[in-house]
Amino acid sequence: MKIAVFEVEEWERPVFERVDSGHEIKFTSDKLTLANADEFSDAEVLSTFIYSTLNSAILSKFTKLKLIATRSTGFDHVDAVYCKEHGIMVANVPTYGENTVAEHVFALILSISHNMVESIERTRKGDFSLQGLKGFDIRGKTLGVFGTGHIGRCVIEIAKGFRMDVLAFDLYPNLEYAADLGFRYGTVEEVLSKSDIITLHLPANAATHNFLSAPQFEMMKKGVVIINTGRGTLIDIHALLHAIAGGKVAAVGLDVLPEEPVIREEAELLRSITQKLPLETLLADHILLRLRNVIITPHSAFYTKEAVERILYTTVDNIKSFIMGNPQNIVIGK
Repeated sequence: MKIAVFEVEEWERPVFERVDSGHEIKFTSDKLTLANADEFSDAEVLSTFIYSTLNSAILSKFTKLKLIATRSTGFDHVDAVYCKEHGIMVANVPTYGENTVAEHVFALILSISHNMVESIERTRKGDFSLQGLKGFDIRGKTLGVFGTGHIGRCVIEIAKGFRMDVLAFDLYPNLEYAADLGFRYGTVEEVLSKSDIITLHLPANAATHNFLSAPQFEMMKKGVVIINTGRGTLIDIHALLHAIAGGKVAAVGLDVLPEEPVIREEAELLRSITQKLPLETLLADHILLRLRNVIITPHSAFYTKEAVERILYTTVDNIKSFIMGNPQNIVIGK
């Protein structure tokens, strides 16, 4: 079987070579794009990370494709309709970094609550003044958690350790878990209106697109803190900028942005003009990058030694199981 692995680092290759001998594996550190798709078009299995957008134009190049093994939990970067129509299975990594991402959530929260970025930058310059550095305790604050899946639950566990009050929303609330951990579920409106800090752990789909937009920001407390380590499309970036400018939102911690794959490289901005990507959103992303009360990390919440290893080994197991006729972790094409 011919396997093509994209966005792979040199040290990751030996893990993929655990796939049984007799299979041809091609590696590249590049994303999968229209420009390089023909080079790998005979592949029967593709493995990519989230920065490769697997749309119909790209997937149509792979006439022998049987499996996409995405090295992520989310699979919104894959054209599900095309895969279903052409009998292509998609396998994901259902859990790999719930504690990893949850820890990053609190790295962002604590960086904001203790003005860590400004404090470090100032001290490095030899300025030990405290002016403008007064923070706030998170103990006793209400944390609003949207989405209580694996990551959301880990966030709640950590929050309880900080003695925070937790109010959560989920379409499928786990009342037993809530009772065990000592938090409660509320409506969307209640969580928005009563939370001091809001953190998003929802999947990216049509129902959650711009989940936080102008009406939702209007419901929030003045001075709320917003954390998003999920997907950039969960927040209407223009509404967020207005909420920051108007003082409704005091601070923001983001690990994701709406046009993140494009904004990662300045050269991509020129491509966005020819491909009619939303320039207003790209501009909003750039404005956020420069605001002092906004902390943005480069989609690195998942990026620890342990989590990356779990991703790799699960992906390889997904490929091996498919080859052996017992596909696992299939999210499209069941």
